[in-house]
Amino acid sequence: MGNRKEQTRTKEDAKLNTALYIRLSREDGDKAESLSVANQRMQLMEFMERQSDLRLHDVYVDDGHTGTNFERPAFKRMIEDIEAGNVQCVLVKDLSRLGRNLPEVSRYTGEYFPHKRVRFIAVNDLIDRNYLEIDPDGDMMMDFKNMCNGFYPRDLSKKVRSTFRSKQNSGQFIGAFASFGYVKSAEDHNRLEIDPCAADIVKRIFAMYIKGHGQNTIAKILNEEGVPCPSEYKRQCGLNYHNGSRLGTTAYWTYSTVRNILRNEIYTGSMVQNKSFRQMCKKNAVSLPREKWIVVENTHAPVIDRETWDKVQDLLQRNTRQTGLTDNVHLFAGYLRCGDCGRAMVKIRRRGETYFNCGSYNRYGRKICTIHNITGRKLEEIVLQDLNLMIRSVQDIERLVTEENQKRRKTRLSSLGDSSGYQTQIRRLRQKKERTYEDYADGLITKDEYRQYRDKYEQQIEAASAMLAKIGEVKEQPPENGPWIERLLQYRELSHLDRNIVVEMVSMIYIYEDNTVKIVYNFSDEVEALRNGKMPENSKMPETVHQQSIFLGE
Repeated sequence: MGNRKEQTRTKEDAKLNTALYIRLSREDGDKAESLSVANQRMQLMEFMERQSDLRLHDVYVDDGHTGTNFERPAFKRMIEDIEAGNVQCVLVKDLSRLGRNLPEVSRYTGEYFPHKRVRFIAVNDLIDRNYLEIDPDGDMMMDFKNMCNGFYPRDLSKKVRSTFRSKQNSGQFIGAFASFGYVKSAEDHNRLEIDPCAADIVKRIFAMYIKGHGQNTIAKILNEEGVPCPSEYKRQCGLNYHNGSRLGTTAYWTYSTVRNILRNEIYTGSMVQNKSFRQMCKKNAVSLPREKWIVVENTHAPVIDRETWDKVQDLLQRNTRQTGLTDNVHLFAGYLRCGDCGRAMVKIRRRGETYFNCGSYNRYGRKICTIHNITGRKLEEIVLQDLNLMIRSVQDIERLVTEENQKRRKTRLSSLGDSSGYQTQIRRLRQKKERTYEDYADGLITKDEYRQYRDKYEQQIEAASAMLAKIGEVKEQPPENGPWIERLLQYRELSHLDRNIVVEMVSMIYIYEDNTVKIVYNFSDEVEALRNGKMPENSKMPETVHQQSIFLGE
């Protein structure tokens, strides 16, 4: 009797502690009917009951985790148990449940499991790999199955990407969460609508930046006022949103949050997508260059008008210095350069007075450039005097304003496209739609195919019609003058300068060592050269104190 008990105990001790590993992922195209967690568990338990040498240690379930990588909580827990010596056998329904990443799956089955003396069994694939046995034919078959399992998600990913690209090219939104300031339409989740509360915050951020507040300053102001940052706002609205770059559970505005809003072109009414690309089996996305982005204009209502957007982008390129929360923002921040070396001038406070010096001199000394010293008060006086001189020299301000407004309208209409082209497009799409119905009536295509083509053409007709309506609106809109233009038309003279006037009218101011100042205005022919980082030609002025140069352009 004692010997029989001892033999039974010996057989039980010889059994292998077995891990049942189960994985299910909709991303891999897994079908719930045949691959559900419950079905996998039942099949593996039935298999184990027929094996006299296996003993259940634990069941490890990764439900909703892709097989293209091994960043899965249950799989990691199983590996920890293997490392601790608690698991001697891994049992899966088939190889694809272990994973669909060919190199990694091969590493586990061909190297890791044998090294750890772990037996591997894939029931449906008839694979039973014992680390003590070498089976070249079986290894070759397993590698082939791994390769096929890897092809499946790649093929599926290609089809999904193709569908996404098609939607992006038609201006449909495919993101999980709308940008701050927008919400997904309740009727169509691929269309964006303005969220009034968040949109007001976005408008305020743009307005504060134009007035001269830096991005850090804007973040501080919003934080002090208790304004929820975008991620916190989404959670307050009941969205299951998580930003992986945020630190812990803090909810505050940062420099980067403000900067991302100021650079997000979606606020102009244009859909901007495909800015990054994530390869199969790769965790991190790769940023794509601007020319690879998919930009479709006028897909939704704008939060920021194009003129404000362009103004802010110009200021961002100037890389103006941040101001403190309580400091007064200087009029000329970002608009002053040394006329001799081209470096930005720096602001210095001395004995209660604001001075500007050459940045090269301030950083590297006289060997690189000279001081180019000028007071802020004197510079303001020069610019104000020059602007009023320019205003008085213009005989017909109304004509100048009309020409500027006509240029803006022409530029805006040019960006929208040709109305006759949209009319032709609509006519052709309607003809295609009619031919599609004829093909359906003749039995050349199925009812489902007919509906698919019909919906596609109707969407394209609707988009082209919306563009036509937009062009009509722009043509009928009365001209909108900026605040400085209204002031000119009303007073014919400026009594003082403010930040808005500088931003609206001045492109760049150059300070020379010989005490000359050169002002280049936004309606100058040289603006494009300046924005491209090129110094204007013949920039050296005659040696006359505080002489200004006025560029009216055509």
